[in-house]
Amino acid sequence: LRTTILLIAMPLLLSFLPIMSAVAQAASSHGPFSFTFKGNHYTLERVAQPPPTDAQCRAQIGQPCYSPQEIRTAYDLNPVLNAGFTGKGQTIVIIDSFGDPTIQNDLQVFDSAFGLPAPPSFTELAPLGQLNFNPNTPDMIGWAAEISLDVEWSHAMAPDANIVLMTSPVDETQGVQGMPEFLYLEQYAVTHNLGKIISQSWATTENTLFTIPGGRKVISDFDHFYQKAGAEGVTVFSSSGDAGTANPDTNGNIYPFPTVNFPASSPYITAVGGTSLFADTSGNYQSETVWNDGPTSGATGGGVSQFLKEPGYQQDNLPASDQQLLNGFRGVPDIAFNADPATGVLVYLSFPGVPAGWYIFGGTSEGSPAWAGIIADGDQMAGHPLGFINPAVYKLGKGSDYAESFHDVTVGNNSQDNIPGYNATPGWDATTGWGTPKVATFLEELIEGTEGQNT
Repeated sequence: LRTTILLIAMPLLLSFLPIMSAVAQAASSHGPFSFTFKGNHYTLERVAQPPPTDAQCRAQIGQPCYSPQEIRTAYDLNPVLNAGFTGKGQTIVIIDSFGDPTIQNDLQVFDSAFGLPAPPSFTELAPLGQLNFNPNTPDMIGWAAEISLDVEWSHAMAPDANIVLMTSPVDETQGVQGMPEFLYLEQYAVTHNLGKIISQSWATTENTLFTIPGGRKVISDFDHFYQKAGAEGVTVFSSSGDAGTANPDTNGNIYPFPTVNFPASSPYITAVGGTSLFADTSGNYQSETVWNDGPTSGATGGGVSQFLKEPGYQQDNLPASDQQLLNGFRGVPDIAFNADPATGVLVYLSFPGVPAGWYIFGGTSEGSPAWAGIIADGDQMAGHPLGFINPAVYKLGKGSDYAESFHDVTVGNNSQDNIPGYNATPGWDATTGWGTPKVATFLEELIEGTEGQNT
């Protein structure tokens, strides 16, 4: 949704310098480092091996770099994992473009560094064909980085889940570009029963799809697929975007009014917004706010669809104040996860075109695969796929167990580029949805709420 390049630091010395251009000169002997990714915005800050501790990151650059163990602690996932619900027997399907030639190795390094087991199986599929990786192509670099984040952090949340990475040879950008190919991959995954959880950390501005030829058909085709997949017990997550309410058209011009992203705005998937998570160096939760790094520096997507109607689970469970805001249209996101690059997570990269090492990532790309891992644990706990979770999530949000299941994020706004944003409020809001999970209680309540729904 926004082309962003953020720095590479010298080994063992982290620094922070956002660069808003398509090509950046690395601050090292590695030469030019090109990084463009139109689907998401995240930070890259390189450090050499071994990975830095969170305490070292805070001492050197004044910001955390969370490990899997810290994120698990902050969001209360440990009781679930300790009880043996680690995603065993479940499969997470990840959808991206191009591929990552070193992802198998990078996941092994990630696992070794943090004491994680290898996934029972990790399969890479490209049923539409695959292009040779070109490290001189910025978008290939960007997608490879996205794949590393998706794979490593879905695995961190569900260490015993299988992973299927599906890639398209077509670059998804604004408008319909790349969208039919992604739909084909998802249809292939469901038809071939590859897995019951799909993570997609990409999006296009919704308005581009209902204002250009073929766009409305793309929306309709995806929605019909998502509705069918949910009925078959598939849970689909989509990141809400990283430009707040300021999203571009196909020419790169920001719409002069608040916009949201598709497929996050589909009423048949679960949209994930972003927060700034504050925890101590042991991962103990302290607080959260809406992720917004400043007027033009990136913020969680969220808002109200201008095309897709408000689903029943929002009509039935959101109060009058929210109904006035939505005015009969779909509100996003549904839930949230840490996304701020300044409170980012560690990812290992080594593919051609980047200096091998550890990087700090942010963006709502973090949330979709992490939530996919959480639901893989939940599917194992339930003994069956939880499928489309939104109806149960909204009932839970409205109910008396809300405070035990969610961190309610009530501070912040997602305005960007002088486009009005939305304020966080108690309960559901158009920046972080119902908030971030207290996983142990959330899964228990979610399973009860979906009982009999997708067995």
